[in-house]
Amino acid sequence: MNPIRHVAIIMDGNGRWGTKHKKSRNAGHRAGLYTVENIIKEAIKSKIKYLTLYTFSTENWKRPKSEIIFLFELLETFLIKKINDLIKNEIKLKILGDKKLFSTKLKKLLRDSEKKTSKNKKLQINLALNYGSKNEIINAMKLVKKKDLKINQKNIEDNLYTKNVPHPEILIRTGNTNRLSNFLLWQLAYTEIFFEKKLWPDFNSNDFKKILDKFKKLKRNFGNI
Repeated sequence: MNPIRHVAIIMDGNGRWGTKHKKSRNAGHRAGLYTVENIIKEAIKSKIKYLTLYTFSTENWKRPKSEIIFLFELLETFLIKKINDLIKNEIKLKILGDKKLFSTKLKKLLRDSEKKTSKNKKLQINLALNYGSKNEIINAMKLVKKKDLKINQKNIEDNLYTKNVPHPEILIRTGNTNRLSNFLLWQLAYTEIFFEKKLWPDFNSNDFKKILDKFKKLKRNFGNI
């Protein structure tokens, strides 16, 4: 039985779901939040310690401005409404990515949310926001150089956004798209990848549990035989 500490998810298909069902991409983003809440509950039940959600990539700035504004307003509302639930359920929130381009309000909300949940230990949710893996690796290399450290695997990993977080055992991507989209490229070196046809709002707890069960039965060699 393979242990599972860390699951990473590319939550793809919100916009397509919204266009298909409600004629609005934003409706899909709103529906996707319900899936997030259900998967968080299932992760806690399954005693997973880390859940990394690809929320907004460095490439997502190319989307229409109205959609970007809606996404950030949705995130702000979620943080305001759910912060007490996060604390009550002992969930720690960590932001992965470059916060510089966010509004003053959002930056403060993110900072406060991280601070208020910093002592929680049941589940750590990493929100990948304005995140791009190539930028993360370049940033880590710059920090290694600035600290005058040797360029080696440990020093690079210690300066990634995910320092002190084990690499994911599982990556799930919904939305019937089979690519990594600049997500955790360093960390996914030996991760088992599950591509799901369902759009993110249609993905449910049973789908999640099936993947966990399938993973537990895999033989993982890590280069051995």
